[in-house]
Amino acid sequence: MSFLSWLGGGNDRQLAEEQYAGRESASDRASRKRRERYHAGGATRAARKGQSWDDERWRERQGGSR
Repeated sequence: MSFLSWLGGGNDRQLAEEQYAGRESASDRASRKRRERYHAGGATRAARKGQSWDDERWRERQGGSR
């Protein structure tokens, strides 16, 4: 009977909770990955900002404009 139990329909949410208990959802995984990428890029962002600031100061000293 359990083999054909999916034919009768039922509570899909409950079935999913039982079958995938303890696993990360796809949306949670995507959110986590975005956070990890953002945090991993912190040093790169800081370096770019510092370089930009340094380039701007150098141009000001040279009498140039942006």
